[in-house]
Amino acid sequence: MRRLDMKRQSGVGRNLALLAVIGLGASLITVPAAAEETKTPQVEWGQCPDDVGAEAAPTVLQCATVRVPLDYAEPEGEQIDLTVSRLAAADPDKRRGVLMLNPGGPGGSGLALSALLVAQGLPSSVTDRYDLIGMDTRGIGHSTPVSCGFTTDSPYYSNIPPYAVDDAAVTAQAKVAEKAAEQCADNDDDGRLRHLTTANTARDLDRIRAALGEEKTSYLGYSYGTALGAAYASMFPERSDRIVLDSNIGEAHLDRDGMRRYALGMEQTLPDFAKWAASRHDSYGLGRTPGQVRASYLAIAGRLDKAPVAGIDGGLFRLLTFGHLFKQTQYPTLAQTWQTLREGDEAAARGLTAATGETADGALSPTDNALTVFLAVTCNDAEWPADINTYRRGVAEDRERYPLFGAATANINPCAFWPYTPAEPPVEVDAEGPRNVLLLQNRRDASTPHLGGKMLREKFGDRARLISVDDSGHGVYVLGRNSCALNTTTRYLVEGEMPTKDTSCRAD
Repeated sequence: MRRLDMKRQSGVGRNLALLAVIGLGASLITVPAAAEETKTPQVEWGQCPDDVGAEAAPTVLQCATVRVPLDYAEPEGEQIDLTVSRLAAADPDKRRGVLMLNPGGPGGSGLALSALLVAQGLPSSVTDRYDLIGMDTRGIGHSTPVSCGFTTDSPYYSNIPPYAVDDAAVTAQAKVAEKAAEQCADNDDDGRLRHLTTANTARDLDRIRAALGEEKTSYLGYSYGTALGAAYASMFPERSDRIVLDSNIGEAHLDRDGMRRYALGMEQTLPDFAKWAASRHDSYGLGRTPGQVRASYLAIAGRLDKAPVAGIDGGLFRLLTFGHLFKQTQYPTLAQTWQTLREGDEAAARGLTAATGETADGALSPTDNALTVFLAVTCNDAEWPADINTYRRGVAEDRERYPLFGAATANINPCAFWPYTPAEPPVEVDAEGPRNVLLLQNRRDASTPHLGGKMLREKFGDRARLISVDDSGHGVYVLGRNSCALNTTTRYLVEGEMPTKDTSCRAD
């Protein structure tokens, strides 16, 4: 039974891992600052892999491979493949250049992102003027992938640690985290994991730009994609054209403080769901006021901590709730989930995991690659505390400060035991450069709270402008609902019209 319960937890965790969706040598490694310049395209466009074509249908995408150094300190050494996609500008007479896209993660595939954005309503004025360039960044999917070998029955199934109810839970999670780090090292036969960093990925972007024959590139990145975009705009300011960073994590990397901000985001975002659920109490019975709905969350979580239902414990319930706050369209499903688990309905609770499909214990997890890349980039980018007591104290602090989710996001993860130390310091956001960075941020966002946008605005200084949107959820441009943010961003991408000052967009 315990084996079955673990499998069910793993199944739900796999879906959420996609949401949440993931060595410091004694001296700094010296690397080439920019790719060799060329105005002659060096890529050969052809058919995309079958799975990408199916995901992008009916949009016609072309794909190509760009070779880059695994280690930029040895540019003539081992090369790896990056798979990139192109949705060509619809009006060649209006074409401005390329707009590179990143969906976040780190660990998210971006080959079909252009098709997704078009399906969500990306204005034709943008698709007329830009070749939309998606990609699987280094280590991901079709781009020389990496693997830690995480399986369907692995206790490590999410890059957000489970909620720790007490010190003993932190100690237990430390064992899981240490084993996961050891497993990554054991599976790193080619020595590639240590070279997955935000800085190296930014260097890859510049190689792709040069291979496309472009002097500059525009960029649109979501979530962790804001860290990558901030790194690129800081490392290659003269190569950056129009940069849009949507749902910012606050730095050019994700570190322990950034992970702990997830809990702040949940505190700020759950009230929107609570208000929604309270107005529908007669249907879901979760509380007649937002305060009562919040109390229902805490009560359900506490009950599941003591007595899981169909393998779903309090930690997994909290993670499910966090993931479903990313979009308001997920609120009805979240309300159903709360109903099911509050009532202890075993049969209905099993249905929550059935959608993930049955897979044999021990089989490679479908999210292994995403989990691996998230860990590699996050752990390689910055130093994480190695002392378990540091995490125990953090969990105790955030359990009080952020009762909804703080004891999860402050909990220990494999970065505490990572076998490699950062090869270079994290990329510092550079305020020197053109005023070409547009920051978009919802005021209530579970994984990237508004504070992240304010932090990056301060770091970029006069290079950036911040658009703060009175809305809830993860993703603003095209993925959100706000007309003010949509129009402001489209004007910038199409006309180059940057707001003269930071702007607040009222709710539609």
